[in-house]
Amino acid sequence: MPAPRRALLALPAVIGTLRTAQAQGNWPERPIRWTVNFPPGGAADTLSRILAEQIGTRLGQPIVVENRPGAGGMVGADLLAKARGDAHIVMMSSAASHGIGPVLYPSVPYDPLGDFTHVALVGTFPSVLVVNPGVPAQNLGEFVALAKGRQGGIAFGTGGNGTMNHLTGVLLARAAGVELTHVPYRGSAPALADAMGGQIPAVMESLPIALPHLRAGRLRALGTSEAGRDASLPEVPSFAEAGFPAVQSTNWFGFSTTAGIPATVVERWRAAIEEALADGRVRERFAGLGVVPGRMGPAEYTALVSGELARWRRVVEEAGVKPD
Repeated sequence: MPAPRRALLALPAVIGTLRTAQAQGNWPERPIRWTVNFPPGGAADTLSRILAEQIGTRLGQPIVVENRPGAGGMVGADLLAKARGDAHIVMMSSAASHGIGPVLYPSVPYDPLGDFTHVALVGTFPSVLVVNPGVPAQNLGEFVALAKGRQGGIAFGTGGNGTMNHLTGVLLARAAGVELTHVPYRGSAPALADAMGGQIPAVMESLPIALPHLRAGRLRALGTSEAGRDASLPEVPSFAEAGFPAVQSTNWFGFSTTAGIPATVVERWRAAIEEALADGRVRERFAGLGVVPGRMGPAEYTALVSGELARWRRVVEEAGVKPD
């Protein structure tokens, strides 16, 4: 084949490569959609809005935060899974949507690893068991004794089925040998409202969401889920410290986008998130919420997701947990 003809035939491919490179270089070209797969007012929503403002400024495009709750965070996650290759839609991934839900529910419409690009760990914090001040239990031991002395045990609420708080309650019930009946709510706010109103005695909640109510005396904390005491609640023992070492969990939120996006875009996201998490104002707001900023890039965060899937699969199978 003559050289000029070969050159003409190759021209479309060259043009396509140049256009792709140009598009990657111009990213982001339009506003970015940040999906929060839980209702407003929860930990995912709060952290997303703190970071979206900071990152949007760094990227030069507004970031629109959209709440798409449902099915323990899986509704919002599925939106991203179906948007493969779209570099303008992202989400706050979590233990619920990417560590627990995929092993708890019999049919999940996405692959928590293959359908996403996991970019960075955003932050971690414990779950905390809180009760209405009228509940006659001043500590975890008294709460367990109360549950053992009541026919049917005690009900505990959470912000949703398949969340870290849900399975932490399951771990506590197994370790203490008591019946704790899970009551899933549509978000943290109604669960806590019912606890404060006395409609439900206890709630297992994420520390950032429960903390303002604890500080105001509207609820009482009995235990936290990480190995040691949390700096935000130094007077409250961990479940492990209270005699239940098997009850350990850490809530985690991370930043994920769709599968199939260019490596250059992933790197820009990673750098922007790292800069935002290092910002003094962000760190101050995280500390006020009881959140420890994350320090994981794409490889480490993806490994964390994989490890959590394996861990919670074992818990679900051993405890025989079923979706409520």
